[in-house]
Amino acid sequence: MPAKQQPLRTAMIGLSSTSTISWASNAHLPVYLSPSGLKKFQITALCNSSVDAAKAAVEKYKLPAATKTYGSPSDVAADPDIDLVVCNTRVDKHYATILPSIQAGKDVYLEWPLGATIEESRALADAAKKSGSRVAVGLQRRWAAPIVKMREILQSGKLGKIVSGDMKLYGGTTHRNTTIPKMLLHTQFEGGGNFLTIGFGHTIDMVMGILGDLDPKSVKMKMQLQRPEVQVKDLATGELLRTVISNSPDLLTMHGTIATSPYVQADATFSGLMRAGQPFPGDSPVTVNINCERGEMRFYSVSGTNLTFNDHNDARIQIHYHDDDRVETIPWTWKDYGDGALSGSPRSVQSMLYPFADGWVEGETWLGIEEAARKAEWIEEFAQQWRNGHKN
Repeated sequence: MPAKQQPLRTAMIGLSSTSTISWASNAHLPVYLSPSGLKKFQITALCNSSVDAAKAAVEKYKLPAATKTYGSPSDVAADPDIDLVVCNTRVDKHYATILPSIQAGKDVYLEWPLGATIEESRALADAAKKSGSRVAVGLQRRWAAPIVKMREILQSGKLGKIVSGDMKLYGGTTHRNTTIPKMLLHTQFEGGGNFLTIGFGHTIDMVMGILGDLDPKSVKMKMQLQRPEVQVKDLATGELLRTVISNSPDLLTMHGTIATSPYVQADATFSGLMRAGQPFPGDSPVTVNINCERGEMRFYSVSGTNLTFNDHNDARIQIHYHDDDRVETIPWTWKDYGDGALSGSPRSVQSMLYPFADGWVEGETWLGIEEAARKAEWIEEFAQQWRNGHKN
């Protein structure tokens, strides 16, 4: 569809003045305030749990005094002078905070997961279909620069067809058996913020962005809770506050078949392991190996499971050519928007948000809510498997 006149009048929901760990302030806000972002977006409103909380965020981040402050998502939806609504709340707040804007037909950027339950996710997708709202969902890692580079190489055919792939990932939490109060949601399986929906959801979408889709019916998964006792510590002091009992898995293994395509051999297998906590000292938190007919590609990241690649030192791509046993390191760079030293997190958001704002077709460089809802329904099958095996 044609792009709307820019800069887009943008409302941010969930930009907190008090949170010490915030995707809104660390990944989104730098995009909107960057030189290129100021040409595309104008932050005209903030919405938080109260008007006072929104005002505090305006003051903390030195936004213009004219920035509107709301304490109700319905007020954001009713504002005719807002073109784009960006939702960065906790997942269990997504449904209530973004549904009014979707029903109002506004353009929306909603972080993953869609909702706390599959019912909420489906309801948001249905509302968007009914209202005509364009909704981009923040599974942006498949458009991160190193992932795009790998996809280009594999689809060029220089290594022949993909015959198999595997992944190992360690993280999702900063420590194997501790957390902080803000992250307590992740210790409880219900609520949408668990290791399966967030950790696996983001990572498997990134992998499918490289390899192509997996055949959903072929995928088998085993989950385990290795460390149910989790210590809650103060982030600033390290003081032990209490111990909680987690009911959310912290180990996941899976395998399945990569969908056949012009660059994937029939019956090609993908397998993966994800474990919460730190890797063995010296190991990469994320490693993806892709075995092809004429060589093997390896991707590894030292930046952890958030995959906030700053440059090739954070994420490396290497190719082993079978014919001459040569190993080549493949350079990659972020697209240059003239913003200088933006870090990997905002660049990752930028890679999907800009095409969405510019009116690009869904699926080319951004993921829409209907496709995201289908992914959520697939992951829900594994969630139900966990519930069935862990009934009280």
